[in-house]
Amino acid sequence: MPYVNIKITKEGVTSEQKKQLIEGVTNLLRDVLGKNPQTTVVVIDEVDTDNWGIGGEQVTIRRQRGQ
Repeated sequence: MPYVNIKITKEGVTSEQKKQLIEGVTNLLRDVLGKNPQTTVVVIDEVDTDNWGIGGEQVTIRRQRGQ
């Protein structure tokens, strides 16, 4: 049973986009590894940009600077 955890920053991802991610990852595992879609688990975690760091600083600050 494949388990895939997708972590993204919480920045307005729509329900439709999440649906597409879940379907796409499930289909990719089926097509590439032959995994059964009925037993494939996909979890999407949305992380606030204050809780996500790159290069020693919060994404919130980087985004404020335009990075």
